[in-house]
Amino acid sequence: MTDERVELRNGGYYVTGSRISLDSVVYLYRDGASPEAIQDDFPSLTIDQIKGAISFYLAHKQEVDDNIREGEAQIERLVPALEDSRPDLYAKLRQAAQGLKR
Repeated sequence: MTDERVELRNGGYYVTGSRISLDSVVYLYRDGASPEAIQDDFPSLTIDQIKGAISFYLAHKQEVDDNIREGEAQIERLVPALEDSRPDLYAKLRQAAQGLKR
């Protein structure tokens, strides 16, 4: 399901005519960013493209949210946790974080 605002490519949704994923716009929108604030992060998008992407998201919220969750789950499966892949770095970061809490 796509339309003139959003297209499906490589298993994900993208703002039509751009390299910007719909996920990127949706994350900012969910955090309360206005279309103008989103454009600050993605100046290659027009306000109309951003509003169209948000409109598409709201009209297809369940499908888009499912697609986002599926992508996040795939990343978790494919990318090993830092604790497993770099235990030395993980230990240093954890120690530094504990030092910040004091």
